[in-house]
Amino acid sequence: MSTRLFSLAFRNIIRQRARSAATLTAIAIGVVGLILAGGFVQDIFIQLGEAMIHSQTGHIQVTKQGYREGKNHSPDKYLIENADQLKAALEKGQPEIQQTMARLGFSGLVNNGKRDLGIIGEGIEPDAEADVGTYLQFVEGRALKNSDIDGIVVGQGVATSLGLKIGDRITLVITLSQGAVNTLDFELVGIFQSFSKEFDARAVRIPLEAAKLLMDTSAAHLLVVMLTHTENTNAAVNAIKGRISTQGFEVTAWNELSDFYEKTVQLYDRQFGVLRLIILIMVLLSVVNSVNMTLFERTREFGTMRAIGDRSSFIFKLVMTESFLLGVFGATIGMTLGCLAALGISAIGIPMPPPPNANLGYIALIRLDPGTVLIAGLIGFTATVLATILPARRAARLDIVDALRHGV
Repeated sequence: MSTRLFSLAFRNIIRQRARSAATLTAIAIGVVGLILAGGFVQDIFIQLGEAMIHSQTGHIQVTKQGYREGKNHSPDKYLIENADQLKAALEKGQPEIQQTMARLGFSGLVNNGKRDLGIIGEGIEPDAEADVGTYLQFVEGRALKNSDIDGIVVGQGVATSLGLKIGDRITLVITLSQGAVNTLDFELVGIFQSFSKEFDARAVRIPLEAAKLLMDTSAAHLLVVMLTHTENTNAAVNAIKGRISTQGFEVTAWNELSDFYEKTVQLYDRQFGVLRLIILIMVLLSVVNSVNMTLFERTREFGTMRAIGDRSSFIFKLVMTESFLLGVFGATIGMTLGCLAALGISAIGIPMPPPPNANLGYIALIRLDPGTVLIAGLIGFTATVLATILPARRAARLDIVDALRHGV
């Protein structure tokens, strides 16, 4: 495009201040809306993911091949016999790994002397789990410690169902694969809430050594790997797979372990896609209206330009150049205002109620992701250019005589 074309386009934008301001406002509002909505959804993904990681799954889980499918029927077939050796092998040469913990799963009944409740339990390494279980909120009592030989913590749903209080003695009853029944008595030291009501309704945790005694084994079902940064999960999974996958182990990332998380991400992705489309249409309609009004008022101007020798193609290019500049300015303003608004809102925080199937509310933020910001600006710019094509073609095809007589 020639310098003359850009010069004329810029001067026309300045000359039509009211129309230009209206168009820029429409573009900027659309871009800001996309940035705020995208950042809000991104925050939901991050906070939900971190809640799952730090209350249930960890970043990565290492199990025997087939454990996920067979753990409910034959859990004894999928025990990791040399868990400590495997932990050392995983951590060797992997600075990204913050901690590795063993867990031993079991299912059975918990009895308070009056009634039974079916539970899904885990034997854990208490001090290690306390360091990473930051999304477990203890509504009563405290977390387990390594010194708690017979301590137990239960989900709030379990405590409510059995009417349990801190200090109560409760009994775990499980059936071993050989058919024998094992029982152990525990003292309730804590009642917790996680991000999931379903988990809290059945979850109990006891020290790993107590679980081994209860299960009559010295092995573990899985190793939980905690990383320094969640975004490095895929790289860590690939690195671990390359080292131990041939030894009969499965390596699973946290997002593959939570069906609830995957479905939530899919739902919000679809909703945000619809929102993007709605904002694109709104910007298109606003710009079309503004451009049509502007071109209608400039009909005689275009007729004069044609009369003094400017080609219709030049008229089309001129209008499209004006649209191009408006799109660039509007997108830039929108991205700037969107980033400032996101920072301001995040500084204050948005109190959110508990999501569906969850216990805990949280403070939402607006995450500033460069990709989201650029896409929002691109959508605003694209909508502006697309909205101008048809009006620009009509302006270029005006009959010279009719255009000069316009408004007379």
